[in-house]
Amino acid sequence: MTKASIASTNYQVQLENGRHKFSADEPKELGGADTAPAPDELLEASLASCTAITLRMYADRKRWIVPGIEVTVSLERIEGKTVFTRQITIHGEIAEDQKQRLLQIAKACPVSKTLLGEIEINSNIQ
Repeated sequence: MTKASIASTNYQVQLENGRHKFSADEPKELGGADTAPAPDELLEASLASCTAITLRMYADRKRWIVPGIEVTVSLERIEGKTVFTRQITIHGEIAEDQKQRLLQIAKACPVSKTLLGEIEINSNIQ
């Protein structure tokens, strides 16, 4: 569970999940102070980090020599649709079939599955 708290400073949000404290903010052009990633950037970071971790786990389990993995994710909203673009760079010499397998594995990372699955948001207010 993650808790978000906001006071009167536009739009700085303090986040905590029981183990870590971090923050979010909006860029200056949206009225924030740009002191932390914006919520959409945190969403991009979730997909990018999940992908990188999942690929590292798989490559390690297969004992493939992959010295580095880079994942960039961008998010755009186009006509009511959210489009994520994920670019994966695998460092090291691996075969094309291994790259294709890693692409399949990336599509199956937990955050990918969440974003592509059916989502329900239950809310209440006190």
